[in-house]
Amino acid sequence: MNTYEALRIATDKALLAGGRCLYKVSGGKMAKIMFSQQVRTTNVGSDVKILAEDEDSVTIAKVDKNGNIKNNGFRILSSTDFHFGDDPALRFKCMDMFMKHIKATRPDLVVLTGDIIQSKFQHFDCIQFGQFMEEIGVYWAFVFGNHEAREEKGRFKHLLMTCQTHFPHCLARQGKEELFGYGNYCINIMKSENEILKTLFMFDSGRDVIPEYVKSHGAPEDIINYDFIKNNQMDWYKNKITALKEQYGDVKSFMYMHIPLKEYENAIIPEKDENGLFPFTGKCEIIYGNAYETVGSSQFNSGMFSLIKELGSTEAVFSGHDHVNDFCALYDGVYLVYNQTGGYETYTLDEKCDCDEKDWPQGVTITDIEPDGTFDISRRFSSMYL
Repeated sequence: MNTYEALRIATDKALLAGGRCLYKVSGGKMAKIMFSQQVRTTNVGSDVKILAEDEDSVTIAKVDKNGNIKNNGFRILSSTDFHFGDDPALRFKCMDMFMKHIKATRPDLVVLTGDIIQSKFQHFDCIQFGQFMEEIGVYWAFVFGNHEAREEKGRFKHLLMTCQTHFPHCLARQGKEELFGYGNYCINIMKSENEILKTLFMFDSGRDVIPEYVKSHGAPEDIINYDFIKNNQMDWYKNKITALKEQYGDVKSFMYMHIPLKEYENAIIPEKDENGLFPFTGKCEIIYGNAYETVGSSQFNSGMFSLIKELGSTEAVFSGHDHVNDFCALYDGVYLVYNQTGGYETYTLDEKCDCDEKDWPQGVTITDIEPDGTFDISRRFSSMYL
């Protein structure tokens, strides 16, 4: 953290402290942006411990009261696309639901796949969100979406990352400077001192296509719209897996990013049926869920899925971005998963079809990893709390 960022964060923390006082004194009538005060938090706590960390990785494990690693399963709660804007009521609704899911499921780790905070004062609310997670006491991680920052790298995006990574329970890391974007890192979950239960790979999947990468990656010159995973990110992924295998033997992993890989398109027919759904193609085994919109992947396939198959480590890919798609599809041996959208300040099924809120997909995704490394992926809907 540089001097500018440290001063900025310290100033914002002081403003937040004043806002909390104003909120309490006014009985909630003033400083309505204080979502961390509006939501009744519960300290869920954690028996997870950070064992080691560096610029692009964190190694963690669940431990007993004596600090010994225990392997009794690991639960990940993931969600996406909160799209926090400047509507206090909808922001409160999202955070209240989120808190209730965490309290009910007591996850070991929370993972957010982008487009979380887009308010007028993003850096301010990034700190507030970090404070909210600290009150809950659960470890958490995130990747950037395509809306948080309008740059590949830069001072503002670096500040957004730093505003959250300085909190003790945040496992996100800036990643290596030479890689595309910020937030390319991995989390190793240990089952013993010498065995990995699962490694989680996190990627900055970018925003819109950047012209300089079109030529260098062999993409069509007329390509537009959403970005793709870059060669140096894939090289980093390959090198990480190679190094982990040399140290620990066979390593199985998950992958988290915002923009879905192009292979998600294999799951659906891009034409609506009479029910307003995009039918499934039959090319994948559909574990659960539906598609109410087309897949918002890049038009260019940079080869990440092929690399996944070549290396044989990653068993599931989790993404966000497409708010009303919530299917989990098994394609060519790899689970392609849409995290459940958590936000209400974005387009919903109400805009896509005549659908009652009780049928909206807002919620969280739960991944339970068993001690032997097998896992189960399921959904929890926020409609249960309406």
